[in-house]
Amino acid sequence: MPVSQPNSVAEVAKLIDHTILAPAATREQVIAVALEALNAGTASACVQPYWVRDVADVLKGSEVLACSVVGFPHGANRFELIAQEAERAVRDGASEIDMVQPIGLAKMGDWAAVEKAVRTVKAAIGDNVLKVIFEICELTDQEIVAASKASIAGGADFIKTSTGFAKSGATISAVALMASVAGETVGVKAAGGIRTLADLQAMVEAGATRIGASSTLKILDEAATVFA
Repeated sequence: MPVSQPNSVAEVAKLIDHTILAPAATREQVIAVALEALNAGTASACVQPYWVRDVADVLKGSEVLACSVVGFPHGANRFELIAQEAERAVRDGASEIDMVQPIGLAKMGDWAAVEKAVRTVKAAIGDNVLKVIFEICELTDQEIVAASKASIAGGADFIKTSTGFAKSGATISAVALMASVAGETVGVKAAGGIRTLADLQAMVEAGATRIGASSTLKILDEAATVFA
């Protein structure tokens, strides 16, 4: 599902999951981000599971979706518990789930287990969108390709570069590699370190179809100048 470069502020906004995942974020801060997402018309507001119900209430009746991370940030829990976390987030109002791939299993090359993890979570959330986070800074190019294939086989709707909590985030080369595997049917989400409109445009050029960012307002301010 490749996308073309955005040509307006609204098109830029629709590419972005406006994100607040800081462990110390307060309800006031999370609600403020949800309202920013609502006013900007982003794709979603992406938050920790505890805040999904509050965010879904803010976004109710709009086209902006509530998104929750699960198994975050290490993907190191039992598959069924991550699935329960995802199912609860959906019940609380999330329409999109960003799960962390079991990073240790990926480094072991146990791709059958990675696929099973994704499949378990996807089964728990049904038709809701599932994005699988890789943490590309921990993976070789060969592992990124294998992770993409295992996640897609497990039912991922998107494959995603990074949590934003590791030593580095999205790279153009990794996005291009993931996009080459994703093809026309699975999205690619670039996240981690995307702070400017130029960053966003570079990721779209490489094949990203969704962007995770906490610097959304800065990006949109730049877009307003460029597309004035």
